[in-house]
Amino acid sequence: MSRRLSSSKPAEISQAEADIREQLEGQPFDFSAMAAVSNIYRAATTVRSHMESTVLAEHDLSWAAFTVLWVLWIWGEQETRHIAQETGSTKGTLTGVLKTLEQRNLVKRTTHPKDRRLVLVKLTAQGTKVIKSTFPEFNAHERLATSTLTKAEQEQLATLLRKVTQRVSDLDAHGD
Repeated sequence: MSRRLSSSKPAEISQAEADIREQLEGQPFDFSAMAAVSNIYRAATTVRSHMESTVLAEHDLSWAAFTVLWVLWIWGEQETRHIAQETGSTKGTLTGVLKTLEQRNLVKRTTHPKDRRLVLVKLTAQGTKVIKSTFPEFNAHERLATSTLTKAEQEQLATLLRKVTQRVSDLDAHGD
């Protein structure tokens, strides 16, 4: 059986990376960059899956729904285009998420008073209650997910990931 990049076992991941190097030997690929990006993706996918199957499932929330509630809780009423940008959602996905959240009385949508083409979204009292009760458990699982790292390593990881995010954003903005 082949070693898979989707494994959570370090030895299998190392073997998969070695298999890739062997298969692509002699070609001018940057294997360090490849491993870094693969591991960013794997970590994000694994953490998201864990959060969805534990904390968020208990509150009947998807990742997208939780993120919308979080954005509204932290920054208050927002235009839908800003929520989409902050949550990394497409317009279509956000529309479905907002519909579900509105049906559950967690958010309320209204038209913008100065531009009727725009839609504003805010948390309801029930939505505030849900995010306030969900977030402490979510954060506890964030703490568990990073518990093998020291505080300094956690801060270093956050800094390094910000640098990668900034670089990709710069590439997107400038077409580099």
